[in-house]
Formats: sequence, C-alpha cells, structure tokens
Amino acid sequence: MTVAVLGSGPVGQTAALLLARRGVPVVLVDEHEGRDPVSSKAICHQRDTLDVWAWLGAGCLAEEGLTWTTARTFHRDRELFSHRLPDAGSALPPFVNLSQARVEAVLDELIARQPLIDVRRGHRVTGLTQPGCVEIHCETKAGPRRIEADYAIACTGAHGDAVRRALGQHLGGVSFRDLFLICDIRADLPGWAAERRFFFDPPWNPGRQVLIHPCPGSEFRIDWQVAEDYDLAAEESGGALDHRIRAIIGDRRYEVIWRSVYRFHTRLVDRMRVGRVLLAGDCAHLVAPFGARGLNSGVADAENAAWKLAAVLRGDAGEELLESYHTERHAAAVENAAVTTATMDFLVPQDDERRRRRLDVLTRAAHDAAACEQVDSGRLAEPFWYADSPLTTPDPERPCAGRPPRGALPPPGPGVLLPDVTVASGRLRDLARPGFLALTTPGVRVPGLRSVAIPVGGVLGARPGEAWLVRPDAYVAAVLRVGDERAHLVPGVRGVTRVVDDVDDRAHTAE
Repeated sequence: MTVAVLGSGPVGQTAALLLARRGVPVVLVDEHEGRDPVSSKAICHQRDTLDVWAWLGAGCLAEEGLTWTTARTFHRDRELFSHRLPDAGSALPPFVNLSQARVEAVLDELIARQPLIDVRRGHRVTGLTQPGCVEIHCETKAGPRRIEADYAIACTGAHGDAVRRALGQHLGGVSFRDLFLICDIRADLPGWAAERRFFFDPPWNPGRQVLIHPCPGSEFRIDWQVAEDYDLAAEESGGALDHRIRAIIGDRRYEVIWRSVYRFHTRLVDRMRVGRVLLAGDCAHLVAPFGARGLNSGVADAENAAWKLAAVLRGDAGEELLESYHTERHAAAVENAAVTTATMDFLVPQDDERRRRRLDVLTRAAHDAAACEQVDSGRLAEPFWYADSPLTTPDPERPCAGRPPRGALPPPGPGVLLPDVTVASGRLRDLARPGFLALTTPGVRVPGLRSVAIPVGGVLGARPGEAWLVRPDAYVAAVLRVGDERAHLVPGVRGVTRVVDDVDDRAHTAE
C-alpha cells in the first residue's frame, strides 16, 4: 500500500516524512534533478509548522532560524508605531525567518535516512488516471515512465497545471496588477536583526510599499512593490537597483544574494480531494505572501492529509474519512484568501475610494491608537479552527467564537489545536500524533483509547469528569463527559465513532 507524493518542495517533503513516520511507504516524485541552493523563497515559518518539523526530527530549523521581536511601521518619512511580540510561553518561537533552501536541505537529509521513501527525481508529471488506483504518467530523460500508487498527494505547486488538468481542477481567482521585487542582501545593519520594518509610501518608493525582514547570517529580505512594467534587468544594468538598495541601507557595503520579481495571486481550486488524489499547498491554493500563509498552510495541508491516509491504509478508517480533508482544508484556504485579500486591498487599493480610506487611516495612525489597529500590513499565519468540521463535536459550554483578535489564540475546545505545552508525559501535541488520544481528568477512563492523565484546570481548562478526545494532528475532536448522552462522532474512524458510550468514572489507568 503506497502513497505517491508529487512534488518535493517543503510541502511534499513534509507529507512524505509524515506518512513514512506513520509506517506508510512513499514514492516521492519531482521533476527537478537537484536543488537550487541559493534562492530563499518562503522564509517565515510559523510555530505550528516548526512543531510538525520538530516531530519529524528537524528541530534544528527552529534553532537556526531568526525571530524578530519588534515590528515597526512607517508612513512616508515618519514611524507610526511599533509592536513587540509577546512571549507565549512555548518551547518553540512564534515563528522563525529562515530560507526555504535551508529548510529543503534539512528535510532532504531526513528523507535520505528514511527507508520507506523512494525518491524519483527528474520525473516530470504529465498526467494521471485513477483506474482503481492512481497511475502517474511521467517524462524522464530515459523516456516515459508510469508510477502506480494507492493514493496520491499533489504538491506540484502553482505550475502543477498537468495534475490539476487531469483532475478537472483550475486555480480560479485573481492576480494583482503590480509586481513585487524581492532582493536578499547581506549587510552589516546594527540593530536591524531584531526588527521587521514596513514602509507605506516612503519617499524612496513613492506611492508604494517596502517590507524588510531580517534573516540569519546578517541577511535581509527586502520586498518593494513596483510598477507592472518593471524591468529588473534594465534596473540592474543601469545602476538603479543599487540606488534602490542604498536608499534603505545608506552608504554601507552589501552583497545581493538573490533577487526575483513576483506577481501575487489569490487563487483556489474547487476540490482539494478528487477520488484518490488530495491536492495540497500551492497546487491547491495561492495567496499573497503578506502574513506568510503560503508554505505554512501547505504544511497544515500535509499533516491533515497524512494522518487520514495512514488511517485508511491501516484499515483504521474508511475511505470516506478522506472527504473531510477537502472539507477542512478548503475552508482553511478560503479563510487565508479572505485574510490576504483584505491585506492586499489595503496595500494596493484598487479605486479612489479605497485609496482615500487608506490615506485617512495612515494619517490618523500617527496620533490615534484606534487608527493603528486598522493599518493592515499582514496578519501572521495561524492555525485554522475546525469548529464546523464533521469530525468535531461542538460543545455548548465552549462555543467557537470564530477568528480571534490578531495575535491571540482561541480558548481550547472542540475544533481547536492543542496548545504547544509540555506536560509530565512529554510535549502534549506529540503525545497525540501516534493516533487518537484521550486526555482524561482524575477518575475518568475511556476504554480502547490511549489515555494520558491531565489535571483539572491547567492549560486546557478541563473540568472534573471530562475526557478530551484528540486527533492525530493534535486538534480536539470532542470533550466527553461522564453521563453525557450525546454522541461524539468521528465519522469513518473505527473505535472512536461513539466513544461517549464507554466513558466512565472508574479508576483511571494510563496505558
């Protein structure tokens, strides 16, 4: 029983490693013969992404990355406000800045040591069919090749048209007119390593924006919004790129490590599950990068897909469980699109009314704290809450209030990811990943499920007589109570379809 993972970027690498960690053989297919060791591409990796990578053995990524602590926001030649990141008390940082090339190198090392992953490089996917299994058609230097697998995860990125076309899917949506120039430079900029700087309409990029992110090794990522007819080659040859950089860093020595020009998109397929194929990452959805929701949401796709495919292949769940992948992750993609679209509407107003509103907000933000809250330079990536999932049993005593305020987390409850904390038995999320888990309060047991005792109160706010049912991706599926007559259903998962019937208050014994 094999899963083919199509595409070996960070999302595909993560999916392959998660499947192999759960005992599933994987064929990892990629069209490229090797890696680009220079380009930084996605750089901001959120805590919950680092958490997944740490479980896979890549904890060094959190250690190597850089976490800035202060966000500074400017309008023209004036600083509007600054914000210091709070300490959430987690063992992992809230995010790190680290080049995608380094992430790929570390994950490649793990893949090379994983005997369940068969890597096929130089295989360009040209199509696929599903005649009772998944047949992947590839072109190689040696000619056409065909790979068969029981299921597939398509992580072929924004340019995965052949896969989407074979599945009857299209990345529908919009593309933004203006371009964005990205330069990675190395320079000695004292005091800048702990700060992210965002400039609205600076004198040296009038009418547009600039974002500066620090990275390890005295490297800095600079993003300029530029006109749709921008010509990078002409600017480099004429010396204008040097003037553009020096307008920010002054008369300091610097080295350009990588540069590129991008157009941002908001696009989404209609279906993220088509038969035996699950679409993930940029193959399924594209969003503007402000807030770092691209790669981070792709890793969340990979984790959601991996535990469900592993459950189906082990015989622990019926194939209908895979439909919940589309239900949950498509809803997450819709929310990410809404958040990033709102940001882009503020950054790049599309009409005079919106431009006037933005100018009014930025002008007032210089002296009005309430206006500062309306300045939108991107909301950092955060987990999606599966409150409306068919795998979640709502709790009337812990209703989901929707998206929390920026920088805040919702209180624990059904549909919410467990907090990243350490208990006596280890990291709480890692305890859930081998399979469904019952977190039980004193005197409560759930026969047939792995159980870990938790205190009343604590980080979950658990109450006497409760057991918390947790999924393998560390999301809470239900809060069970002794004597509760409601059915807590996890459709398609054997052994946890009606666990409330088995909850009792006999002496708890941890398995």
